[in-house]
Amino acid sequence: ASTTKIMTALLAIESGRLDETVSITDEMLRTEGSCMGLRDGDKMTLKELVTGMMLTSGNDSANAVAYFISGGIEEFVALMNKRAKQLGMNDTCFVTPSGLDEGDHHSTAYDMALLTAHAVKSSVFCEIVSTKSARLVIGGEKVTVYNHNKLLSRDDAYFGVKTGFTEKAGRCLVSAREYNGNKLIFVTLNAPDDWNDHEKLLDECEGKYNEYQVSDNLSINVV
Repeated sequence: ASTTKIMTALLAIESGRLDETVSITDEMLRTEGSCMGLRDGDKMTLKELVTGMMLTSGNDSANAVAYFISGGIEEFVALMNKRAKQLGMNDTCFVTPSGLDEGDHHSTAYDMALLTAHAVKSSVFCEIVSTKSARLVIGGEKVTVYNHNKLLSRDDAYFGVKTGFTEKAGRCLVSAREYNGNKLIFVTLNAPDDWNDHEKLLDECEGKYNEYQVSDNLSINVV
């Protein structure tokens, strides 16, 4: 589902073009499901577009990123799958930049954790996915868009990452949390009680997480 947009955002950041202006066209808007409300003729920077995509889960913004980076959906999907292989996501096949169910579009919790562990190395990515709300100009009007990730409001230590839902995939959630100077990544797919599931996973990790003093100057953390 829309956890797919983690890859879309990562590729946008890695393009090095976040400050460039994206001109929205009708072709980019031909999608269904959750949308940011973009209109033909809108203009915004790629970073603003990615911010709106990750907060509102807009499929229109995901398509716009794809067209801007690669010139088309198929070309961008090829880039997604190439990057997935580089990251060791061996049980993943991307078909859409938005996460809409189409063809053999699929992944696993493990692969999404690999992707996210790499993505959170980017300070820009972390800045975007931890944003609770943002002011963007859409359709000529300045509007406030809000992050769908409820964990950000439950605990300040959470800093992302992405929600997702389709009837085929069910409720999907990828979260990231600071803990003892490290970043913990949690992934659930088709989990109806995902918010609480992630907090239970955190409790499990905290219960298994131990710090050992091995010398006067060195300590190690073990889960």
